[in-house]
Amino acid sequence: MFNVVFLQGLLARPAQDIVLPSGDRLVALEVTVRRPDSPAEPVPVQWPGAPAWVSGLDAGTEVAVLGRVRRRFFRAGGVTQSRTEVVATRIVRSSSRAKMRGLVAEATDALSRAADGGPAG
Repeated sequence: MFNVVFLQGLLARPAQDIVLPSGDRLVALEVTVRRPDSPAEPVPVQWPGAPAWVSGLDAGTEVAVLGRVRRRFFRAGGVTQSRTEVVATRIVRSSSRAKMRGLVAEATDALSRAADGGPAG
């Protein structure tokens, strides 16, 4: 089995730095993906340990994300809730063609390893 996500879209809002109670830092993003003849789909993305430059990403920036899908459960208001999100392992600005090629190659390699029965990432 494998869990590999590659998505490309526009940031719906500026990147948000979050410091967890453990002291760890992550950056939260919302990437809007548009497909032909379909409504836009917002995708929540979390990037633990993201490099500092990611915090400066603003709404409208086109990015590509490589990561995995995660569903987490938490208690809020006395009830258990869940959220499905992408946990990023790498993000690049789509305007950088060389970095985009590298990210696509990395995603392709992860899928090839998974298809061959090895670890996907």
